Amino acid sequence: MSTAILVYLESSGGEIKKPSLEALGAARRLAAQNGGEVCAVLLGKGAAELAAGLNGVQRAFVQPGELFDSFQLNETADAVGEAVRETGATIILLAGTSTGRELGGALAADLATCVAADAVDLSLSDGALTVKRPAYAGKALLTVRFRKLPAVVTLRPNVFAQEPDGEACGDVVSLSEPAGEPRSRVVDTVTPEATKQDLTEADIIVSGGRGLKGPEHFVVLESLAETLGAVVGASRAVCDAGWRPHSDQVGQTGKTVSPRLYVACGISGAIQHLAGMSSSKFIVAINKDPNAPIFQVADYGIVGDLFEVVPALEAELKKQGVGVV
Repeated sequence: MSTAILVYLESSGGEIKKPSLEALGAARRLAAQNGGEVCAVLLGKGAAELAAGLNGVQRAFVQPGELFDSFQLNETADAVGEAVRETGATIILLAGTSTGRELGGALAADLATCVAADAVDLSLSDGALTVKRPAYAGKALLTVRFRKLPAVVTLRPNVFAQEPDGEACGDVVSLSEPAGEPRSRVVDTVTPEATKQDLTEADIIVSGGRGLKGPEHFVVLESLAETLGAVVGASRAVCDAGWRPHSDQVGQTGKTVSPRLYVACGISGAIQHLAGMSSSKFIVAINKDPNAPIFQVADYGIVGDLFEVVPALEAELKKQGVGVV
């Protein structure tokens, strides 16, 4: 039985965000399993132009109104809900970003259904969607099958592959303009440094914990990160102490990341931190304490003083030509 799959696409700076393209790739692979239709929703400035450049999408629903230039939860949920009704979609996919997680819950409430968050695998069988998602801080995987449709699912970033090839977008359909005054309005947006990639999209992350002993010592990690082309992250204790901004926090109450390489420096590995990074492809841990919990999830562990190990590691990487132009 074929079904329509609807993907909400986030954009910034005139480009669709990487986690949303991953969600679109997942939708296309699901549709290939049952011959279903792939549809997308894009909102805000340049939505129509972005929709026209999509591949592998049969219908794109757009609303370029100024209201959507910043994320508006209620109005965005209304717009996506309209697209759900137009398509009869039984599966709605969103990137597992802060926006996607917030919108997923609102959509599920509006559609009187449920949401499966942080999915790491999807499959269709006889029209039924099965989702695998981490539980117990990543120590187990739950297999969830939806008993009620539509199914709303947020996908963990850096887990699903993009599908760059495909036919050009079919129809571009305009959604209704929001009626009346918005129920809420964004009055100010504080953006991090423009040059820094978002942690959830990074392929390599170098994270620091209390073992750094102070904010001034993060220059050691920043130097290694520059060599690796990585982004610097941090534990909750570090962010709570004001050593790093909370946008750098990895963990259960911070950001959930799945990079190809995660380097944990001076991080003990509390369960809350492991919940946010244990799905990384490769984990390297550097810690003086041989009994630190981080070593239980690490693929490679170095017991030693990070202030000696990290510079030595960086020097060896440079000797091997890593980061050398």
